[in-house]
Amino acid sequence: MQQFMSQLQHLLSAPGSGPVNWDLARQVAASQLAAAGDPAVSPYERNSVEEALRIADLWLEPASALPSGIRTVVAWNRNEWIFKTLDVWRKLCDPVASRMVGAMGDLVPPEARAQLGPMQSMVATLGGALFGGQLGQALGSLAAEVLSAGDIGLPLGPAGTAALIPANIRSYGEGLELPEDEVRLYVALREAAHQRLFEHVPWLRGHVLNAVETYAAGIRVNREAIEEAMGRVDPTDPESMQAIALEGIFTPEDSPTQKASLARLETALALVEGWVCHVVDGAAAGRLPNLVALGEAFRRRRAAGGPAEQTFAALVGLELRPRRLREAAALWAALTEHRGIGGRDALWGHPDLLPSDEDFADPVAFAMADVDLMSELENFDFTAPGGPEEKAPGETDRRDEPPGGGTPS
Repeated sequence: MQQFMSQLQHLLSAPGSGPVNWDLARQVAASQLAAAGDPAVSPYERNSVEEALRIADLWLEPASALPSGIRTVVAWNRNEWIFKTLDVWRKLCDPVASRMVGAMGDLVPPEARAQLGPMQSMVATLGGALFGGQLGQALGSLAAEVLSAGDIGLPLGPAGTAALIPANIRSYGEGLELPEDEVRLYVALREAAHQRLFEHVPWLRGHVLNAVETYAAGIRVNREAIEEAMGRVDPTDPESMQAIALEGIFTPEDSPTQKASLARLETALALVEGWVCHVVDGAAAGRLPNLVALGEAFRRRRAAGGPAEQTFAALVGLELRPRRLREAAALWAALTEHRGIGGRDALWGHPDLLPSDEDFADPVAFAMADVDLMSELENFDFTAPGGPEEKAPGETDRRDEPPGGGTPS
């Protein structure tokens, strides 16, 4: 009992400023990685990452109208991936967690709330600690699988920072039974393509993150599942606190608004991932001996999601998979054929120019429509200031940030 009270006091001692105890999330993730292993990045791996990203950026030059988006090149271990991406996870998870914490407070009968007084805040603190612990486990598992900063299609890392995780690339290459240097270069191509897109399409970062937030806002809380989870806490068993599983607590609302926000999110993720796949395959054609096998492996990986990604989806009720990846890649291929690289990438000039979910059904028809109008946009200057920049909640103006690093040479 004394051990349980000690753990409970530890959980309640750092409530934080939001609905999730992020300090606890970091501790849980770090502890999980320490148990599983988090190899340090060696000087050889760091040099290999820098060289791979330099080559990738060179190969992408003729394959994309968007210029290089890399300002800093880094190789991260798994803990560094968590630390560097935590700010974005906070934006994505806090809105969902706040509803769970509120629902936990609602479980207390109204007539008992007045008697609880200050103790009522402990319910919210406990909820934030429980959610933080669960998120820490999910992020720790994700950190052991992700291959780069942009691996799951969201701009998780700092703007302009291209990052690879050598330990995970090595493990993934062994599973594919392909040469590590070839897998590393393919991952570098994908990372460099993501950087071009999110660095030079000013509205895209906010558009994708807002799509996630809008969808999350429509997720409802299953109060019965919370009550069942809390009922499994045994004050005489300290381990029961850590064994609580919050999966199934969040479910999407079956409303027109929620369906529309889900369609917007899935289309955005598919368009980003489809463009990356198409551009990378074009840049690597004739250069990587196992390009076909790598491309197919990565498409299956992104379409299905890894075990950790599925755990995260179950926890927060949000899947980050581009369900229509192959259709999106076919659409970008049709645009390249009928409008050229410049005409294809000019679509990123404004969100209203992008294809909709309905356009996936007939890529050729969309590619051939309004060709005269699009020909005027082929020389669109992606480096010019201005444009419909859409920021994520809490995101600062990039022009206010100090310059950092430089394009690898």
